Amino acid sequence: MTRAGEQEEFRQARSFGAAADAYERGRPPYPPEAVAWLVPEDARTVVDLGAGTGKLTRALRAAGREVVAVEPSVGMREQFARVLPDVRVLDGTGESIPLPDSSVDVVVCAQAWHWVDPERAVPEAARVLRPGGRLGLVWNFRDVSVPWVAELDQILRDCAAAPTDDRQVEGVGALFGPVERQGPASAGRCSRRSGRHRARVRGGP
Repeated sequence: MTRAGEQEEFRQARSFGAAADAYERGRPPYPPEAVAWLVPEDARTVVDLGAGTGKLTRALRAAGREVVAVEPSVGMREQFARVLPDVRVLDGTGESIPLPDSSVDVVVCAQAWHWVDPERAVPEAARVLRPGGRLGLVWNFRDVSVPWVAELDQILRDCAAAPTDDRQVEGVGALFGPVERQGPASAGRCSRRSGRHRARVRGGP
């Protein structure tokens, strides 16, 4: 990607803050079974990367588990703090996670991996993960078997290309083991073992 392209993607990724309230009202929640598949039961520190207004964060919380949100948009962080005042939310990106080395068990990124530069974000996720840690990528798909949803999907695709699952998982590379997938289209997770990590990617309607 060119420097100009990187700057434009960075601008777009941070532009959601102006619509944070609509985002909070319009985005669907994530099912518990998806979270259970992405996050091991014994995980004690989980990062919600690109947390937005905390849609996934709510499902990640569990007894004895610390969830840390990382979000680049000021508007999103402000909305997040109103909805989840007891959860720490940090200013950061997939390429720059403001946490120490080997400090978390899982990094999960929902509906946001297509905004990152995999060449920088993958090593950054590996840096903060403990040995045996996991990177989980998750996103929703529209149920185009419903006629009005299919029509909406086509309108949106005519306006802007939708991220593909290949774009979601491209560049995970040698720092992680094989990507595991689950869901109607795909889903996956990766973890760190003996210096490597595991990756999981989950897709759902």
